[in-house]
Amino acid sequence: MPKDLEHLVISRRKFLKASGEVALATAALTTSFGAKLAAATKTEPPNVDRHATENCGRMQEISMSYVQSEQSEEQETRRVIESFSETFSRQDADGLTALLTEDTVFEDTSPAPDGRRIEGRAAVVEFWRGWFARNPYASFETEETIVCGKRAVVRWVYRKMRNGQRWHLRGVDIFAVRDGRVAAKLAYVKG
Repeated sequence: MPKDLEHLVISRRKFLKASGEVALATAALTTSFGAKLAAATKTEPPNVDRHATENCGRMQEISMSYVQSEQSEEQETRRVIESFSETFSRQDADGLTALLTEDTVFEDTSPAPDGRRIEGRAAVVEFWRGWFARNPYASFETEETIVCGKRAVVRWVYRKMRNGQRWHLRGVDIFAVRDGRVAAKLAYVKG
């Protein structure tokens, strides 16, 4: 994982952990303040301890629930991207149909400078069907997959024979996943 992304992930986890710790500290201060106020006014202290502990517990529960939900979301995103990559590598246009949202978007790397934007599952599958027919021996190798929530970045190498010579191109795809399917695949290349 690149250092800047790793730093972002670690910072986010520290923030979530700190949120739970702040809730605990707030509960402790509230309880302590309630006792001091009662002593100063010679009244019965409010039962803040029970409420503070309940609230703190809920905060921790929410914080942990959020982390678990996020991890589950990232696992689902990774599963979808891996399934998509395997199906794409087999050049299985029909198999890709089941992995795309109805309103999916694909941005090709060409023509320069911005590439071609194709919208809708049927149009995207037809584009790839034609591409597979024109490039039957081409292959994509995943170098790295980085997942964050419902988004993923896949670094890849595209290889084929060109004019009788081995040829390759490196690039990245930026994916968006929705409801267990690919909602967007935006492709970028070096050079």
